[in-house]
Amino acid sequence: QLCIVLLVEVCHANPSERARFIRCIYNLLQSSSPAVKYEAAGTLVTLSSAPTAIKAAAQCYIDLIIKESDNNVKLIVLDRLIELKEHPSHERVLQDLVMDILRVLSTPDLEVRKKTLQLALDLVSSRNVEELVIVLKKEVIKTNNVTEHEDTDKYRQLLVRTLHSCSVRFPDMAANVIPVLMEFLSDNNEAAAADVLEFVREAIQRFDNLRPLIVEKMLEVFHSIKSVKIYRGALWILGEYCSTKEDIQSVMTEVRRSLGEIPIVESEIKKEAGELKPEEEVSVGPAQKLVTEMGTYATQSALSSSRPAKKEEDRPPLRGFLLDGDFFVAASLATTLTKIALRYASLVQEKKKQNSFNAEAMLLMATILHLGKSSLPKKPITDDDVDRISLCLKVLSECSPLMNDIFNKECRQSLSHMLSAKLEEEKLSQKKESEKRNVTVQPDDPISFMQLTAKNEMSSKEDQFQLSLLAAMGNTQRKEAADPLASKLNKVTQLTGFSDPVYAEAYVHVNQYDIVLDVLVVNQTSDTLQNCTLELATLGDLKLVEKPSPLTLAPHDFANIKANVKVASTENGIIFGNVVYDVSGAASDRNCVVLSDIHIDIMDYIQPASCTDAEFRQMWAEFEWENKVTVNTNIIDLNEYLQHILKSTNMKCLTPEKALSGYCGFMAANLYARSIFGEDALANVSIEKPIHLGPEAPVTGHIRIRAKSQGMALSLGDKINLSQKKTSL
Repeated sequence: QLCIVLLVEVCHANPSERARFIRCIYNLLQSSSPAVKYEAAGTLVTLSSAPTAIKAAAQCYIDLIIKESDNNVKLIVLDRLIELKEHPSHERVLQDLVMDILRVLSTPDLEVRKKTLQLALDLVSSRNVEELVIVLKKEVIKTNNVTEHEDTDKYRQLLVRTLHSCSVRFPDMAANVIPVLMEFLSDNNEAAAADVLEFVREAIQRFDNLRPLIVEKMLEVFHSIKSVKIYRGALWILGEYCSTKEDIQSVMTEVRRSLGEIPIVESEIKKEAGELKPEEEVSVGPAQKLVTEMGTYATQSALSSSRPAKKEEDRPPLRGFLLDGDFFVAASLATTLTKIALRYASLVQEKKKQNSFNAEAMLLMATILHLGKSSLPKKPITDDDVDRISLCLKVLSECSPLMNDIFNKECRQSLSHMLSAKLEEEKLSQKKESEKRNVTVQPDDPISFMQLTAKNEMSSKEDQFQLSLLAAMGNTQRKEAADPLASKLNKVTQLTGFSDPVYAEAYVHVNQYDIVLDVLVVNQTSDTLQNCTLELATLGDLKLVEKPSPLTLAPHDFANIKANVKVASTENGIIFGNVVYDVSGAASDRNCVVLSDIHIDIMDYIQPASCTDAEFRQMWAEFEWENKVTVNTNIIDLNEYLQHILKSTNMKCLTPEKALSGYCGFMAANLYARSIFGEDALANVSIEKPIHLGPEAPVTGHIRIRAKSQGMALSLGDKINLSQKKTSL
């Protein structure tokens, strides 16, 4: 790193010599040492913004990710690639390397794959989208041929979502993607099938030309769908978008096939009766010799009767759901039958055919109602489902124009409004991201001195030498920590008192997966201190990598001791210890100075992240650790309090801005963050403004935090408790 500092310094002092040094760095990219290649690529990007230099550095990063076996290294190098993409002029160069970036998908780690797919999606353009889709389709097919594993299912979900995003951004690709993905509707993994269903629903609404293809494929896989939730969604899509007479009749045929023989109750009773007919078989058990109390032998045999075990027959899927007591799917089926019956009546003019189709639909609903009221299902039908099916029966018996409009027009309009709102949100977030990247400096902007500039004013005004120096040393921090000098001073911890014989202070440098302690030890006595040793211990999920070596300190001398601590998970940790030493020439025991504790902040490892509403609800149900924090603040505005919590915890608000806009006296919002170790943290903010206490009353309410590990839930709660109140400047 010292060589790199000198190199950058010389380049800035003598710009004319830059080309010579850049050639040297190009040669270092071919080094056999991964560390040298990594540093050389970072330095090359710092010194040159030429497309060839950026391409060479990016190619070097990609090779490092593929060849390195350590997942932590892969993630760190991926982050450097993502940083390159953030620069507008570099993005175009990286777009040509999308296919090379996709080679990283050969890594089995899910977090690496997730970041890679997101990076590829950000870089995709009309020039390379076709190649991207081909690779992703191959990856999706591969997931079918590997042993089922939790990560395989999650990886399949990631691939489906990436293909979904590609198809929305580039509609021409949808026709190639849909046939492959539709096969996964019958997948055992409900989450992956749900993602496919969501994609299909959006595609069939947006792309009119693809509706016949989607309906055809849906009818093909309909009978093999295993999840009741997916079955309900498929029924809705078929009922909503089957517009031809042939498709409507095909849907009815598939429904009859899925229900099996009707009436259901009578056919099930007959089956039960039929299974009781085989006569019981009588068998004689093997003879067994026993010894009686008298000491004589006796022989014992037993008659055993057995009945053939009840065979688990292959029930049709819909019939199986109903007999298991899931009648919500029956309500969905009733709505679908009503829609297609009303549409069939508008397509076919013959009254006899109309009445025949209506009668068949009403018969299916009636037999389901009969089944629900019987004792055959595991759970009886609910009143809500009875009301829904009864309403559909009434609509079909009356066939009023108003009901026809509600069932066949209003439903689709509601979906259209929802998808439009979702698209608008996505465009708004993309616009904000692009605005962040475009930094403009006006001719009359003031000159900024780095040491005198406040942290919040340092957007694009840093000294270029300092920036390039920090970038070359690999110290590119997140945007929140844009002031490296101030952050370094803030992280110096005094470990002993000024009057102690040995004074010690530590600079705590938090990297992604480890902590470097740079401890300054000063001998404040007139004696020579021998075997001066820094002894450290950790509390929490921290591990000391190696014990620092002892050293000898001359009178009033000082030395720097470095210690590495590995971090394994996201929770608050404590590093404690002491300095022990011998005084030269003294006969006494070893001397000891106890050090103050160093507290490691959880915020160094938590980053804002995004997830869908469905994922949030699923994780909320799964995570077992909950920490409920009572709001205790002096902030009087709801939005201001929410922004304060977001800033304090590094979490991202998932609730759309539209839902939070306006003023109604209360607010509910979902927050989400993810640690660099792949741990998820969820929070639900429920706050209100007690109007009866006056306009100056502070915000009240609760924040519920859920996480997979106890440490993360408790640490986040402690952080919120400490930072709730707004400090007055």
